Amino acid sequence: MENKKFLAFQIIYLLGLSFVLYLSVAVANEEAVLEPLAETDEEQNNMQTYIVWVKKPVHKYFFSKSHEDLESWYHTFLPTTIASSNQLKKPRMVHPYRNVATGFAAKLTPEEVKAMEKKEGFLSAHPEQILPLHTTHSPNFLGLHQGLGVWKGSNYGEGVIIGVLDTGISPDHPSFSDEGVAPPPAKWKGKCNFNGTVCNNKLIGARNFQGGQTTGGPPVDDEGHGTHTSSTAAGNFVKGANVFGMANGTASGMAPYAHLAIYKVCSEAGCAEGDILAALDTAVEDGVDVLSLSLGGASVPFYADGIAIGAFGAIQKGIFVSCSAGNSGPFYASLANEAPWILTVGASTIDRSIKATALLGNGAEYDGESLFQPKDFSSKFLPLVYAGANGKQSSAFCDAGSLGNVEGAIVLCERGGGVARIDKGAEVKRAGGAAMILVNAETDGDSTLADPHVLPATHVGYVAGVKIKAYLNSTSNPAATILFKGTVIGDGLAPKITSFSSRGPSIASTGILKPDIIGPGVSILAAWPVSVDNGTEGKATFNMVSGTSMSCPHLSGIAALLKSSHPDWSPAAIKSAIMTTAEVHNLEGKPIVDETLKPADIFATGAGHVNPSKANDPGLIYDTKPEDYIPYLCGLNYTDEQIQVITQQRVNCSQVEAIPEAQLNYPSFSIIVGSSEDSRSQYYTRTVKNVGPANSTYNLDLFVPKNMGMSVNPQVLKFTEVNQEITFEAEFFAEDSAGKDGVPFAQGYLRWVSDQHSVTSPISVIFASK
Repeated sequence: MENKKFLAFQIIYLLGLSFVLYLSVAVANEEAVLEPLAETDEEQNNMQTYIVWVKKPVHKYFFSKSHEDLESWYHTFLPTTIASSNQLKKPRMVHPYRNVATGFAAKLTPEEVKAMEKKEGFLSAHPEQILPLHTTHSPNFLGLHQGLGVWKGSNYGEGVIIGVLDTGISPDHPSFSDEGVAPPPAKWKGKCNFNGTVCNNKLIGARNFQGGQTTGGPPVDDEGHGTHTSSTAAGNFVKGANVFGMANGTASGMAPYAHLAIYKVCSEAGCAEGDILAALDTAVEDGVDVLSLSLGGASVPFYADGIAIGAFGAIQKGIFVSCSAGNSGPFYASLANEAPWILTVGASTIDRSIKATALLGNGAEYDGESLFQPKDFSSKFLPLVYAGANGKQSSAFCDAGSLGNVEGAIVLCERGGGVARIDKGAEVKRAGGAAMILVNAETDGDSTLADPHVLPATHVGYVAGVKIKAYLNSTSNPAATILFKGTVIGDGLAPKITSFSSRGPSIASTGILKPDIIGPGVSILAAWPVSVDNGTEGKATFNMVSGTSMSCPHLSGIAALLKSSHPDWSPAAIKSAIMTTAEVHNLEGKPIVDETLKPADIFATGAGHVNPSKANDPGLIYDTKPEDYIPYLCGLNYTDEQIQVITQQRVNCSQVEAIPEAQLNYPSFSIIVGSSEDSRSQYYTRTVKNVGPANSTYNLDLFVPKNMGMSVNPQVLKFTEVNQEITFEAEFFAEDSAGKDGVPFAQGYLRWVSDQHSVTSPISVIFASK
């Protein structure tokens, strides 16, 4: 007995000694490097912000996990040089991360980073990226009506907190009134950095991280982007919303009674990766339920992608993350935000247009769009001239200062060339032009946008532009006018994929189909922080903006509705419900088309167009737990250290049964057929959970991709309980003709159909063999 007591005493003594030694080292290091300084002005100028990933402290089981202890650990990695006494102190630490990642952002030189690599616990470091932003009637278009359906069932998203990372917010806009909004839930821990009482039950949090701030000034929106996206996700009902009288009606976000927490991380110059991570880190601690990020960069591996890393930390806490797919379409493999734990959102049109028709001297009419619809523009014909008639490309694009005298003429300008659409009109106006016809390049096809032009104008598609140019060259006296027809609702081709929406396949993980979903992102009316004034008539505190930046908050708000209706659903369950109930047909009942007006392919649509009402009652879901991603990440051949950066867990892939990407329990399939015999036949399993009626039977419906064969076992799923799970196996085998006919990919679907539900998983097949 005495020996046991003595042994216990020894253990306690050793632990205590370790504690003392740890504290001594931590305090010593903290005193030495709490705010390390640069040696010289030259060294200061050579600094940039680095994102540094480190291992969790080895003593985490013995000591407090407080923020102070973690920051002390981070400071041990910083350089220990002391500046001369006459130098201005410049703290190196920009942001310490505590929740979504283990690491920090700091001002360092390349040499200091190199030296840091030798320190125990260091994982990796890279210069922070500066990521770009991806920049009313849409609720009705999505089937959301006051007092009905999913809005009624979720009470308009009541009790759910949406965190928006963007350019800030204009808090006094009527879209952020808290009329009808309940107080925030007790779990909320966030802060409002606005002065006075502008925060309320709608706008419950507001912080500024832009430029490395953590407790800086109020997150005032100087750009408009953040106000627009926030109101799209969760703006309250505002009657009489319009721009210049167009699209008049009641505006609201997708979840009008949800709460908003705003985190400013962007300016006109872009969004710093370190600031984004700091905001994600804080949002998780504050208690948000949904995160919305209308920003992102080029494809990189997930361990080098700050958004992917922060999002993984968020889903570990049960927080849903919605991100924009990017505006680099219509080119393939142009996606941002590809991680499978993120909902990646592409952009499509709604059935409303602000119509402006180009009428030519030969009687031909070509419909286009313009938000500015002057009432006093004469319908009489005016001379029509081509801006590029002088042979200069800058003139064709109506670049600033490029046009000669075009007094009284309607000028045809080409879209693109690095010149903003509205700026082209400004140049035409400067040169004396009476109006502008803006024509698309071939890559933009039929995708047009309603902009607040500074003069009478219409934006027409590529085919229309070709015909207008042909007319212009066919006569010595070409003439035209523009007929302004106002707000028109009822485009049967809606939703259409817009040209700028980024396309798959994913580069970072080709075995996961991306984008996941498409939603409204073209000419979206939402709140604006200042009066929209085009210098011609009227002002408005709403604006129409286009981009996947606009489609992302639509899905963020819809996710909030689902979270309100189903508070026990995981982020993966919400994603599954959204994807498996998506629409693949337009209002005419035909396949969704893209900017060419031909059927859009699966790398443009993903699962299809969101249907909130169906997503609220999906029948079956494909669920995934955070730990399920570890075998997937091992299957990507990431190193243990790279996976630790993402998961904040020590991982040994040699002891993990790695899986191929397509084996992840995802609501879609992405199959890659190579030249090897092994890839010609592939087996994958999926597990579905019954969230519909207890006694449900689902029958298989297959649309097999071209040049492929498929078998599924079992072909009937019989459920007797709610939350019961059933696993099925799907075999994909390539036919002899696969990959030999010049067709690079094929698509199909696997669908489970019951009396009440249809649960669809899209299938893409890439033929990589030659």
